[in-house]
Amino acid sequence: MAGGPRYRVPFRRRREGKTDYRYRLRLLKSGLPRAVFRRSSKYITVQIAEFGDDGDRILAHSTSMELKKYGWTGSFSSTPAAYLTAYLTGKKAMKKGIRKAVFDMGIYVPSKGCRAFAALRGLVDAGIEIPHGEDQLPDDSRIKGEHINENVASMFDAVKAKLEDA
Repeated sequence: MAGGPRYRVPFRRRREGKTDYRYRLRLLKSGLPRAVFRRSSKYITVQIAEFGDDGDRILAHSTSMELKKYGWTGSFSSTPAAYLTAYLTGKKAMKKGIRKAVFDMGIYVPSKGCRAFAALRGLVDAGIEIPHGEDQLPDDSRIKGEHINENVASMFDAVKAKLEDA
């Protein structure tokens, strides 16, 4: 451990491994709202957040638990649930007039076709303009959940139809 009179202790959230401040600063300098993706072992959370002097303001928010009222009975942390949660958040954001955002996945380490990119695709399909590369997004069969079960794919279509009407 470094020490001495010139040593500076990092911020608490940096020490805990929760925030990468250099990454956050680059996102904030864009001047656009952030489309924030967070996951836990049970749920997916997608928010549209805007920077404020007194803290971030949440403009639109959804968790995968909200999918239950639209008929979703599958896993709340799966790839289809990530897509649908982001799609729902995107629809809420469009109603509030938010058209552009930058994608913020925090310290989540992505891989090609992961849940974070499924959420990104859900936001883009809802109408939010987010800069991204098409090669990282999962394919349609993975988003629909065909790799999980045929019942999940049919349930996905039914839930998405209800979200489009909402």
